[in-house]
Amino acid sequence: MKLIDVYPSDYPDPQPNPAKVVMGGYQQLVRGEPFRGKFRNSMEKPEPFQPGQPARIEFLMPDVLHTFRPGHRIMVQIQSSWFPMVDRNPQRFEEIPAAKPGDFESATERVYRGGAEGSRLRVLVIE
Repeated sequence: MKLIDVYPSDYPDPQPNPAKVVMGGYQQLVRGEPFRGKFRNSMEKPEPFQPGQPARIEFLMPDVLHTFRPGHRIMVQIQSSWFPMVDRNPQRFEEIPAAKPGDFESATERVYRGGAEGSRLRVLVIE
């Protein structure tokens, strides 16, 4: 999971600005934390996901005490791979170090909206 600070489109560029950096719309990584979903219920007993079935995942991302300024937006990215920062993910329920090139396949990640199965994000705000 990655937490990103998205700067507003009218955010001023730095001055002086010899590199012509554009800050409007800039996406700044605030925190990234890999978490293998197969360990969502236990680190000792991994479990596969069931395709098409929502699964509850509770994940606490370590705090970094980042300040989001007025007008900034928060972006959360949920993905099944963060290669090359983290090892490749074959998208199958198997031992990753033992995966062969033919074991890798594409995957679809879903975030559910609304209702009892809806995804939620809780953010601690300190003023």
